[in-house]
Amino acid sequence: MARQLFELAGADPARLFSPYCWRIRMALAHKGLPFESVVWHLTQKDVLRPHRSEKVPVLVDGETSVSDSWAIANYLEDTYSDRPSLFGGAGGRAMARMLNSWSDVMVGQIAPFILADIHAQLAPEDQDYFRYSREKATGTTLEQARTGREERVANLRRWLHPLRMTLRSQPFVGGAAPNYADYIMFGPFQWARVTSPFELLAADDPIHAWRETMLDAFDGMARGTPLAGRS
Repeated sequence: MARQLFELAGADPARLFSPYCWRIRMALAHKGLPFESVVWHLTQKDVLRPHRSEKVPVLVDGETSVSDSWAIANYLEDTYSDRPSLFGGAGGRAMARMLNSWSDVMVGQIAPFILADIHAQLAPEDQDYFRYSREKATGTTLEQARTGREERVANLRRWLHPLRMTLRSQPFVGGAAPNYADYIMFGPFQWARVTSPFELLAADDPIHAWRETMLDAFDGMARGTPLAGRS
């Protein structure tokens, strides 16, 4: 069986946008492991049940199924230890675990800015589920969540300052070259970039420059994804 990665997409199947799936897309490229992308939609819970999951990413590697991005990254590192390391050793893996949690918080920080834009580009059968579940989680409508985002984005940019300071002193989160720490942090920015025309980062921000470098990695794999509301 070919290696498969189940990934979340909108109405356009080429618009893959899950921040968690992007972590694994980049990790697979880092390891040099080819895979088949299997498009998945939010309401297709039954599709993943044979793999003991209701959410993506799910990696199917031969007879093995692994769900959850952190579990998949560890599986790839341990199973394909002869290929380029995602972590650079035990210390790097431990540090990446912390960044994995911080990036999950970042998703929550970014979400109010883009949820309404995500809804607009979902497949019709997913829109009602997305609106109900996200409005229940946030306690407000998708449209109200983005109110005043042009003014509020300054607070988000300040919140990102630890990442900015890191990238002022080294080219990548992982040091001299990108590793899984970079793919963890890149996922939320790619999620926002693909689903919304609203720009989270100022053009002169070191995070913006780093994001551009990550977009060009692996022959521009991330840059080639269609963008919502942009040419």
